[in-house]
Amino acid sequence: MATVLYRIGRFAYGRRGLVASAWLVLLAALAGVLLTLGTSPTSSVTIPGTESQRALEALATEFPQASGASGAVVVRAPEGQTVLAPAGKATVEGVVARASKVPGVVGAVGPYDTKAISPDGRYALVTVQFAQTADELTADQRAAYEALGRGAPVGWTVAPGGEPLNATPEIGSTEGIGVVVALVVLVLTFGSLVAAGMTMVNALVGVGVGMIGVLLIGHAVELSSVTPVLALMLGLAVGIDYSLFISSRYRHNLAIGLDREEAAGRAVGTAGTAVVFAGLTVIIALAGLSVVGIPFLTAMGLAAAGTVLVAVLVAVTLLPALLGFAGDRVLSRRQRTSGGSQADPEEAAGSRGFAWARVVVRHRVPVLLAGVVLLGAVAIPAADLRLALPDDGTAPTSSSKRTAYDLISEGFGEGFNGRLVMVVHGDGEQQVQQATTAAATAATRLDGVLAVAPGQASADGRTAILAVIPKSGPTDEATVDLVRGLRSALADTASSTRTDISVTGVTAVGVDVSDKLADALPVYLLVVVGLGFVLLMLMFRSVLVPLKATLGFLLTIGAAFGATVAIFQWGWLSGLVGLDTAGPLVSFLPILLIGILFGLAMDYEVFLVSRMREDFVHGHAAREAVVAGVGHGARVVVAAALIMVSVFAGFGLVEDPVIKSMGFALAFGVAVDAFVVRLSLVPAVMSFLGDRAWWLPRWLDRALPDIDIEGEKLRAAEVVERDLQPTH
Repeated sequence: MATVLYRIGRFAYGRRGLVASAWLVLLAALAGVLLTLGTSPTSSVTIPGTESQRALEALATEFPQASGASGAVVVRAPEGQTVLAPAGKATVEGVVARASKVPGVVGAVGPYDTKAISPDGRYALVTVQFAQTADELTADQRAAYEALGRGAPVGWTVAPGGEPLNATPEIGSTEGIGVVVALVVLVLTFGSLVAAGMTMVNALVGVGVGMIGVLLIGHAVELSSVTPVLALMLGLAVGIDYSLFISSRYRHNLAIGLDREEAAGRAVGTAGTAVVFAGLTVIIALAGLSVVGIPFLTAMGLAAAGTVLVAVLVAVTLLPALLGFAGDRVLSRRQRTSGGSQADPEEAAGSRGFAWARVVVRHRVPVLLAGVVLLGAVAIPAADLRLALPDDGTAPTSSSKRTAYDLISEGFGEGFNGRLVMVVHGDGEQQVQQATTAAATAATRLDGVLAVAPGQASADGRTAILAVIPKSGPTDEATVDLVRGLRSALADTASSTRTDISVTGVTAVGVDVSDKLADALPVYLLVVVGLGFVLLMLMFRSVLVPLKATLGFLLTIGAAFGATVAIFQWGWLSGLVGLDTAGPLVSFLPILLIGILFGLAMDYEVFLVSRMREDFVHGHAAREAVVAGVGHGARVVVAAALIMVSVFAGFGLVEDPVIKSMGFALAFGVAVDAFVVRLSLVPAVMSFLGDRAWWLPRWLDRALPDIDIEGEKLRAAEVVERDLQPTH
């Protein structure tokens, strides 16, 4: 592996014009195609094979007129007035008239026809039906719909809400902040603006190619609105980090006297090997989401894995080409004036990295105890983890859909925001009518049901729908229990009437997602952690090192879940992250977080321990190798972690609560893993293990292929070449 990458590095350096042009042409070609085709619409969350999804598909078939996005405009009269008074009726009917003129609306029905008026007469609901789904609505259509909330008479409140406002989250300038912070960290790390800018440009080219590819694939495959955001988040973070590691090794090689082309080849052959294997662990973790069997998660994982793959390819090909263009300017001014013989600060024996490593090794027992106790305490809130699909109740308080949600809760009860739908399907009209009546009776008997709205039949009479209004909100535990109880009660009704009765709605879909993910999680962990363990065993030729890495990851994921639950579910310190309302975490966050953090945690494991392994193989004692590995790698790993945290934290500034929670969880998880687990607990454990850390059964040693991550063959080739040179 090291030899192949060494040759690639030398080729890219020597043919830098060709390599750089090839990447730029590819980027320009993809951008041209994207400009021609445009971005693809995003799809909503679907879970094939579940009861809620079958019900939604039946609704789309039997009630095509209602298959588009449905919204509710809430009208609230001033204190002391009602929507039933002449002035109130004029206001409401004006809203209905304006809503019917919104582009794409096929019908706007007032509360006087649907009886959607609160008991006190102050609140009314105007139902708005679009022809297109929420994903297909244009920005102009959404803006026109949201504009219905403006121009209300003094004292009146009009708030549009519902599916039409479920747009793709906007990233904008928030992620730009993360990029700027990353650039500052690079400048401070390298002491060279050229080296920092070159590393950033290299990463941005990779992100550009990867992101455009994802957006183009979206024309052929359905992608959720979170998929491009996740791909951008990971592609940018790992792209910068991977380029940073190779650039740092290149600068080190120049500092010890290697010529530029050889330094580039050696950097790609050694640090590049670690990058390839680190990237493979991330790709395995993301692609492993396919085993869950949920299409939107599969697409999300594969799209993000694709951007990581591009980041790896760019790091081992385009980066050495850019290094060739940069020349000596990748070195700091002090190194250039000293003729390149001045080593990097982290290479000096007295540097902070070496000092920290010696402290950890010397006090390994207190370090281990403190680290485990600290992370264990942070993980405690994870025991109260609750999952649900996001609703408008967690939207920013300044948004129209959040205002509509709050007004509906005030006037009608929170259950009106999480209405459940019962779908009854049979062979004949009379049979369906009898089943509908029986289903309504069974539902009304349940404690958590506030009301059951009259049923509506399809044109052929073989399908009917009923709305069930819970007493509790869509993400409340009581509503989740109601879904399970309702399905249990309706199973007997369906059996006795020989019909098919299913329950859907936001809460029902959330229950199905959670159940499906819970069933798939053990398989996912077995596949991802198992493959990751094998990959690490191949790389380090050890059993205990991969075991230690996996146990460290468990501490990381526990702490990440605990902190996320405390802030986003319990509401602790929520103001610091700009969260308006706490609530359950989104259903797919745990499995996504486990996959991503496992891959990223193994990144730092690979970068640190590969240097320990390299020094150990080259003759250092085990404890000296630990100190040298941390000493040489600490400065770069700290910089890489700060960069990744800043990139993820940039997404934590987005208003969308799903993206915000994902960005925070990843940023916190990376910080914990890099600074507590990898830079503290790992060297402490490795110093305990000593030579035993590299133990491998002989039969397994013979069976495993030798991939030479330490560059031993490169070093052997250098010795042979030096011995063959004539002496004078």
